[in-house]
Order: sequence, then C-alpha cells, then structure tokens
Amino acid sequence: MTPFEIAEPHTLREAVSLLDADDPTIRPLGGGTALMLMMKAGVFEPAKLVSLRSVEPRYSEIKVEGDGSIRIGALTPLAALEHSKDIADKLPVITRTMPLLSNVRVRNVATVGGALAHGDPHMDLPPIMIALGATVIVLGPKGERSIPMGELVTGYYETQLAKNELISEVVVPPQAGKRSVYLKCTTRAAHDWPALGVAVTVAGGAGGVTDTNIVVSAATDRAIRLDKASKLLKGRRPDATLLGEAGEAAAAEVEPMDDSQGSAAYKRELVRVYVERALRQALEIGGTAQ
Repeated sequence: MTPFEIAEPHTLREAVSLLDADDPTIRPLGGGTALMLMMKAGVFEPAKLVSLRSVEPRYSEIKVEGDGSIRIGALTPLAALEHSKDIADKLPVITRTMPLLSNVRVRNVATVGGALAHGDPHMDLPPIMIALGATVIVLGPKGERSIPMGELVTGYYETQLAKNELISEVVVPPQAGKRSVYLKCTTRAAHDWPALGVAVTVAGGAGGVTDTNIVVSAATDRAIRLDKASKLLKGRRPDATLLGEAGEAAAAEVEPMDDSQGSAAYKRELVRVYVERALRQALEIGGTAQ
C-alpha cells in the first residue's frame, strides 16, 4: 500500500477545510469499510485521509426533534441505528432491516453518512431513506445545504457531493400514520449483492390510500422513486386488484440493468412481484390489506 498522510481534525468544519475539490486523492475517512477495501485492492491510492473520528459528538447522535422528526448524525454507526429505541419506535423499518445488512462487524464501524454518500446502488439504507422522505444536510466551504435523499445520488457511484463537501446529518420527517417495508432479493451468497431492493411507505386506511412512496434499488444504477406507480394508489381502496396493478405499473416504469445478478427482464419481473408483496406487507401492518 502506498504511504499516505492522515489528518485528525476536531470539528467537521475543520475537516471540510482539509479537503480539496480539485484533488481526488484527498478523501474523508469515517468508518472506512468501503475505502479500505478500495485501497487494499489498489483501486484507490490516497495522498491524504481526513479522519472524522474526533469531530463533534453531535454528528454521531440520534435525536428526536419536537415535531417528531428524527435527526441522525452522519457519523452514527449502523449498529447504533439497529439498537436505538428511538429508531425502533419511530422508524421500525430501519430496525428490521439492519440485521439483514452485511454483518455485525461491518455495522459496528460503517456510518450512516458513508452508506448514503458512497453511491452504491446495492446499499440498503438509501432506498429506505428515500421512501421515508429523508433529507441530507451537507456541509461545505460555503456552509450548509439541504438535499432531498432522492436527489443525492445521480448515477452509478455518483452523487451531488463535491470533493470538499461532507454529509453532516440526515433528517427524517415525522412518519405518523405511515407504514414502511423494505424487501430485497438476494442469494445470501458470500458476495451477497441483492438483485433487487424495494422500499415502500404507505399512508391511509381501508377507505383509501392517501400517500405512497415506492423506491427500487440494486436492479437500477441508483435507488429511484417510481413516481407513476406511487401515484397510482392515491385515493383508491387497497385491495388485491390494486396491489397487482401497482406491481405491473412499477415493472413498466423501471429501467433495470443487466449484471451478474440477473438480466434486465428477470429484474423487471422481480420488481413486479416484490413491489406488490412490499405494499401488501406495509398495509398489513396497519390492518388495511383486503
């Protein structure tokens, strides 16, 4: 491994000042789960790593705001999400998902900000955060800006983030009256890349659905919200026929990619089945599925 410098700032603003928008060999280091693999494989050779482990504790905390929203520091380990009572009470879909994400060793060190900023379409957290309507707070040389999670990732391993910007926090709005489910199709083999991830959030009751978010990942080059399929359910009674229509609409709307996990045609069929299944499970949480 090529020698490199490591900096250990004590504030997130100081960390930002050590990054360089024009120098891709300077990278921030949070949990380092993906970065270390890239370095060991020789894919990335840094000149400097900016460690984020000594910055303000607030960026490793989970806080419930007065309005019921959840503020999650970007340096919060995934294991902290898994074991947080506030997350279990307010965002149980995350609690249910965490044990299915990688292994406990990775979850102990991997961070929320890293999972969102990496831009890997196979990650489990981005589609869930999009379905929940989350916003990421980004800190750069000119201050903070907010980005809807659905707009953060722009392509395969590509995001809106500049080289000298860092995610500082994630804000999830109140979820009162909403039920969310995340499902993924995976072989559970050693590599464990899912062929498909589906996250859905549903609001409403037996008399009619008032709001729906349907998000797919892994089968596509990034996690994306399926707008047409999501709007299909609004104002309609959630029966078996409607859920089947939603699955068909999602399959027609998605643009899957061929890769080692399966053909585009195979993944399109997975979308049809898993969207219908996820919607049914979300509705069953509230006792509204017919």
